Order: sequence, then C-alpha cells, then structure tokens
Amino acid sequence: MNPVEIIIKKRDGLELSDKDFEFFIGAYTAGEVPDYQASALLMAIFLKGLTQKEIQSLTKTMLYSGTIVDLSDIPEQKIGKHSTGGVGDKTTLILTPIVAAAGLKVPQISGRGLGHTGGTLDKMEAIPGFNTRLSIKDYRNMIRHPGALIIGQTADIAPADKLLYALRDVTGTVPSMPLITASIMSKKLAEGTDGLVLDVKTGSGAFMKSFEDSVKLAETLLGIAKGFGKKGIALITEMSQPLGYMSGNWNEVHESIDVLRGEHIEDLCEITYAISGAMLKVGGKVETIEEGADMAKKLVLSGKAFDKFLEMVSAQGGDISIVVNPEKYPKSSYKELIAAPATGYVHSIDGYEIGMALIELGAGRMKKEDDIDFKAGLCLKAKVGDFYYKGQSIGYIEGENEDKILSVKARILRAINFNPEKCEKLKLIKQIIY
Repeated sequence: MNPVEIIIKKRDGLELSDKDFEFFIGAYTAGEVPDYQASALLMAIFLKGLTQKEIQSLTKTMLYSGTIVDLSDIPEQKIGKHSTGGVGDKTTLILTPIVAAAGLKVPQISGRGLGHTGGTLDKMEAIPGFNTRLSIKDYRNMIRHPGALIIGQTADIAPADKLLYALRDVTGTVPSMPLITASIMSKKLAEGTDGLVLDVKTGSGAFMKSFEDSVKLAETLLGIAKGFGKKGIALITEMSQPLGYMSGNWNEVHESIDVLRGEHIEDLCEITYAISGAMLKVGGKVETIEEGADMAKKLVLSGKAFDKFLEMVSAQGGDISIVVNPEKYPKSSYKELIAAPATGYVHSIDGYEIGMALIELGAGRMKKEDDIDFKAGLCLKAKVGDFYYKGQSIGYIEGENEDKILSVKARILRAINFNPEKCEKLKLIKQIIY
C-alpha cells in the first residue's frame, strides 16, 4: 500500500477503507510517513470531509494506536469532559476539582493550544512544577487519589492523535469536523471513563462558527461515544466572546483560582456549573443538570472544590504556595491599558481575532516547536451588551515586548464593535443534547 495513493483517493473525494486508515496512520505513527504526506492527507480530509463510517474508522485506528486504560477495578463512576476549545475557556481547571469533590473520578487527558484557542495543558504548566507527563501507572494511582488529574497524552495513549494534533495546529486544518471528532474521541475513549460530557463551542471564537455545524459536531461526537458504549451529554455553548475576563495561560489559572475561592464571574460560572451539573448527572449523583449545577456551586462556596484543586496540584508536583497566593507569580515587563474607543454598547467581539492576537503576544504557538510566554495575556472586561463611555477602561494587555503589545492592542480594539444602539447580552447555553 502506498501513502500517495491514499492521499489521492481522499483528494478525489473517494471513501477510505479501514485498511487505508490502518496503514497510513500506523505508518505515520511509526515514523515511516513524513509530516508533509500526513499534512497532505489532513488537508484532503479538511477539504473533502469524511463519512460517518470513515470517522468511526479513523477514531478506532487512532484509539488502537496505543493503550486503552482499564479502570474497571475502581468502583466509582469515571466521568470525563471535553471542550472543543475557545478563547478564555478555563472551565476544565474549575470543574475537574468540583466534580471530584462530589465523589466522582475525573480523568482529564487534555491538549495544548490549537489554532487560535488556548490549551489546558499549557495553562496547568503555567503553575511552577506542575507535571502533565505521567505514566499509566501514575495515572491509575491518581484516579484513586486525589480522584482527579489533568495530564497530556502519554506515549501509550492515542500516540497517533498526539502527532496529528500538533500537525493540525500548523497546517490550517484545525476546524474540520471529522478531525475534531476523531481527535477528541480517540483520547476520551482511551481514558477508561464510563461517561463523557462534551462542551461544543459555537460562534466567532469557536472552530464551529455556525450553530448548525456545532449541533452536527455534538451529535457526531455523541454518536461515536455511544457506539463505544459510553454515556454522554453535549452542551452547545456560546463562544462569540472570550469566556470570563482573563485570557492567556497564567491569567486563566489565576481566574480559575478566584472562581474556586468563591468569586462569581457571571458567564464563566454559568457555563462551568452547567457542565459540572451534566457530569454529575451522567455519573449518577443527581437527577437533573440544574440540581448538579446547584451542587457544584455549593462545593465551591464550602471550599471543598478548592481543597480538591490543591490536592490535585500537589499530587502533580505543582507549587502550592503559588496557588494559595497567586500574587507571588512573576509579573510581565509591560502592561498596557485598553480604553473604549467610543461611547456605546458592545455589539460584537470577534473571538477568533482575540485568539490570534494572543498568539501574536506569545500566549500561543505559531509553530509547533514554539515556546509559550505563560505570563502574556489579556484582561477584557467588555461583554456583548455592556455599555461604556469613550475612554473608559475595558481591560489591559501584559507581555514582554512593548512594540508587540501595542500592535496587539490595535488588533483587539478592531475586534470589538461599539454601537450607540442598545443590544442584548448573549445567551450562553444554546442547547443541551442527550
């Protein structure tokens, strides 16, 4: 079998067989197919799409490229969560300890920044000493206690996805429904979970820009999950503006700590508590998502969720003193205030442009080998529907390069549309799919 023949087959819109995927993905994982050929196949898939049968086949091939963790000897329900990614989306950092504090086991195999979106691993590694590279043995031990963890893919878990994930980020093939589905599900099915909650983003800052595409992706993901015998719920959530106020790796960790300590940030808390509620429902702790969301909030206000976060960070080698006192974290060299350029209401925010501005700032990667500036980031208080007077502060930018900060500032201001006419705030949870 020849890799070029498989590329041509998909380029011409033909259906790939199980054997096609097994050969190509197997050879790429083994280092026998170079990046440029894998990139060509990714682009062909991006342009021509995959059938449901092909998606199932690709997912299965990526899943079985490594180890499927067996957690059946652990009696508690193991419930995972995955977000399709967005700007300022730090919900995993908050809900993982919440749900674990409720008595479920929460294994989270997460990824790095992808396209214009931030990555959960990059955020957690902003905590000094935090280790996201654990063995399967360590993974199993941590599922027992503290009952929650956030790690990257080990060499054993879906290695094919790990390679393709990094390649998608730098080849313009991220927003592909089949590739997103196979990537998510190959990791999630390998985690050893009993059930899964999916947070599918929609809007300008999401990979799926339209609501219809987001619903289709959610249904596709749930279909794959159920095909492998997993319980699941999907939420379609708004991503036409950054979630919360803070974007950038350490900034998002800091904001997550604030929420776990009881600070109420309206949009971030609404979505986080809803996803937590869905996980508690899938795990059998509550009857409804609303009941679960209420339980999640109580676990935060009681301090139990933050205590679980400290346990989790400590178990993974992170510096607890920084988590307890985040003001100790090193500061960026430069800080630039952002003011409203006109009097009026915020009518729209281009989430994609905000995400790309953060990459330009150094908070994300342009090439897969790029280093990240953990301290670089944005605080944006403005939300769609908010009113501001000209010159009123709407946030600030932090980074190490003053010239770059000024360039990014201009880009962020272009991404925010002010209008004198009043407009409504965005509905955050668009639909729930069972």
